[in-house]
Amino acid sequence: MANLEKLPVTVITGFLGSGKTTLISQLMKNPGGKRLAIVVNEFGDVGVDGEILKGCAIPECPVENIVELANGCICCTVADDFIPTIEALMALDPRPDHILIETSGLALPKPLLKAFDWPAIRSKITVDGVIALADAEAVAAGRFAPDVAAVDAQRLADDSIDHETPLSEVFEDQIACADIVLLTKPDLAGPEGVARARALIEAEAPRKLPIIEVAEGAVDPRVILGLEAAAEDDMDARPSHHDGHDDHEHDDFDSIVIDIPEIADPADLVARIADLARSQNILRVKGYAAVAGKPMRLLVQAVGARVRHQYDRPWTAAEGRRGRLVVIAEHHDIDEAAIRGILIPEAQAAE
Repeated sequence: MANLEKLPVTVITGFLGSGKTTLISQLMKNPGGKRLAIVVNEFGDVGVDGEILKGCAIPECPVENIVELANGCICCTVADDFIPTIEALMALDPRPDHILIETSGLALPKPLLKAFDWPAIRSKITVDGVIALADAEAVAAGRFAPDVAAVDAQRLADDSIDHETPLSEVFEDQIACADIVLLTKPDLAGPEGVARARALIEAEAPRKLPIIEVAEGAVDPRVILGLEAAAEDDMDARPSHHDGHDDHEHDDFDSIVIDIPEIADPADLVARIADLARSQNILRVKGYAAVAGKPMRLLVQAVGARVRHQYDRPWTAAEGRRGRLVVIAEHHDIDEAAIRGILIPEAQAAE
């Protein structure tokens, strides 16, 4: 029971746009009596998710308890960023009862778990559990759940070729590392889609896992906090495609930041982002836009061609009214000139 003396950490993983930030926002509002601290690891240098969570700050999780690590994955910057961040959170007064880590949507969770074995923190902290979020609609469509039997057959025929895509490997590693899977956006998938997604995840998981449907991040904190999984001591039960070598998981992905001038019509921007996903194979777009005549900043988040937008807060005088969008794609799909041409109309680009 020694782990009870350690500060518990929950790792929240999941594919791009699966709802990690929404889940954490809900936990902040309903922390189950715990004082929370949060680490957000973004891909790209525009901290969208951290900004959203800071806007939700409450006495049980004040702004100073929310830390962004926006340049590089945590596991690649353990000594420089991750360890000092954890130590700073543990030194807060009052000390947090629980730390939540939102990983990048492109992250493999197992290298992060290995970071908890660093001497500076391993005696003071424990991984309470790994929560994997999966978009029910995407999984039901089979986007991140390949036919394992067919892949095995191909490997038997030629074991020098890796027939799996980077996206499928990310998805599989996140499921394999999890203690609980949250099936998000069940309303978009419908009952049949949810059943199909559940079956695919069960087939993918290396062991029996609880799979819970969650809409808009609403889940009882007692279900996902306080698991006492000590995941850092349970690595063998969490297989990874990358076991045995040190390749970094982000090598197959790129992100670029596009500065966009003030826009007149949010609907036009939404249409352009949707077009971008279809014509350029873009995985994710997130960031902000300034809308002419509106004092509020427009928050934009897209997963493929599915785009959500809302006004989140007023612009500050120091910011200037210009938008910034982070665009994430697989490495071979990044064409900055084409992306810029779609996002910024010719008339605005000439200004």
